[in-house]
Amino acid sequence: MKHLLMAASAALVAAPAVLPGVAAAQDFPLVGGEYTSMTGITIEDGGGLAYANYLASEWARNQEFAKSNGWISDYRIYSNVDARDGEPDLYLMVTYPSVPDAAESERRGNEYRAWREMTDAQMEAAAGDRAEYRTVRGTMVLQEYTIR
Repeated sequence: MKHLLMAASAALVAAPAVLPGVAAAQDFPLVGGEYTSMTGITIEDGGGLAYANYLASEWARNQEFAKSNGWISDYRIYSNVDARDGEPDLYLMVTYPSVPDAAESERRGNEYRAWREMTDAQMEAAAGDRAEYRTVRGTMVLQEYTIR
């Protein structure tokens, strides 16, 4: 969930109405759609099973909660099968229909904390525990465009 909230906050600043450098027009052939947050993860040697267990339990549970609330539309895990030196081992993808404004982000955060029955400090500590076997390499937010 933290990645979803971070990605949504980043997208608030970075999301263009149309492709950069292209004036908005009725005849523009592409239509902006959903957003996808793509987070690269490097797994430490010997940490694959621990991280897979986390993804299959807590991470998936968090995503299902967000999906049941309509906050996201899909989530996936991709393995970088032919990784080059320095590239992440996994990519976590979370797709959402729109970027929430600040008030909606706050409301969702409160609802999520109540559902998890955890404080921000407890959630941060749990994320820190995962640092033993994984490193977050960064997140990109992409917006899908379809042809009119």
